[in-house]
Amino acid sequence: MNNTSIKSRLIGMNFLEFAVWGAYLISMGGFLASKGMGANIGWFYSIQGVVSIFMPAIVGILADRFVQAQRMLALCHLIAAISMIGVGIIGSQSTFDFWEIFPLYTLSVAAYMPTLALSNSVSYNALEKYNLDTVKDFPPIRIFGTIGFIVSMLAVDLLGWQHGPQQFYVSAGWGIILALYALTLPACPTAQRNSGEHKGLVEAMGLRAFALFKHRRMALFFIFSMLLGVSLQITNGFANTFISSFSVQEAFKGVFFVDHANLLISLSQLSETFCILLIPFFLKRYGIKTVMLIAMLAWVLRFGLFAIGTPAFPQVIFLILSMIVYGVAFDFFNVSGSLFVDKECDPSIRSSAQGLFMLMTNGIGASVGMVGAQWVVNQHTQNVNGAQIGDWSSVWFTFAAYALVVGVAFFILFQEKTEKK
Repeated sequence: MNNTSIKSRLIGMNFLEFAVWGAYLISMGGFLASKGMGANIGWFYSIQGVVSIFMPAIVGILADRFVQAQRMLALCHLIAAISMIGVGIIGSQSTFDFWEIFPLYTLSVAAYMPTLALSNSVSYNALEKYNLDTVKDFPPIRIFGTIGFIVSMLAVDLLGWQHGPQQFYVSAGWGIILALYALTLPACPTAQRNSGEHKGLVEAMGLRAFALFKHRRMALFFIFSMLLGVSLQITNGFANTFISSFSVQEAFKGVFFVDHANLLISLSQLSETFCILLIPFFLKRYGIKTVMLIAMLAWVLRFGLFAIGTPAFPQVIFLILSMIVYGVAFDFFNVSGSLFVDKECDPSIRSSAQGLFMLMTNGIGASVGMVGAQWVVNQHTQNVNGAQIGDWSSVWFTFAAYALVVGVAFFILFQEKTEKK
């Protein structure tokens, strides 16, 4: 298999990986609001963070030590897909309560969230196996993950399923395809198979990744990753709900983007595809501190522009600008952070270190963030006839202020490495 071929294989994997998520991540909030569950949206998004506290780390340890990462990727996607089919079946009922649908959804995301780190490990392993540069060659491959996300969410929107249970079946379909496809990817070696020496309990369990906290610079990086991770899922959970809420106002009846919120939000993912290409240049030229600061400023703008925008012209321009800024906010943090961790850790703990990064961002950060965000939303809005209406400007300005405080603290405390190891 040549370099072009392996890149194509990884492109296919990344496309499917994020198509699974794109089918429901943006539109699920609108679906829940339409079922009168707007006050519980935060719990569905925060549980993604809760399971990310331990599942990526556990699965990463297994992938590092016992089960090849590409096989673990296949198993996780199969479990997630079967569970998501159950979510779709329950969601198809005319009425259902929180505890009917939430446990199955939790099982699905518990299996899916570790695959975000696993897919990175599979990609990095394959690229190094064929003597390719991860910093240079991975971002163009990762772009197709964003394209998969866009294709999936637009399909759900244009088919009229963004407020229906069909979105969960779409996600399950992508997941089953990827489960089969992952089994054909290059094998990822496990540490046990590569070494005949006896290992202590800590090393055998893959817990050496947590030793990265001994280094002040890495500890600060992970802590601020957690604090910035608070912002990650907020617009995923509430953007569709916010835009769709304008439907109850007579002045916004028939406005295109009110009826097709996913289409407007998809501009965020389109922005990602371009911003990923900027990462190698910015990382090599400016370093991780500047890149992270740019991401934090972008989050401030992301929320602030939501606060002053509406789905109708001319204020829709502010929402469009917010979607464009999102590419910088997400990629300069998530993708750059993953590459930074990969370069700073030993290859023997690669999957564990990626799992740790996921734990801090999509785990602790996102779960705390969504619980807090739901509290803020509930203080300023209420569900009326399937729409979450109220003072959304105050909601978005609150989130913008938080991101600004985190950015200032990071600028003061985090120091760029001054010399190579």
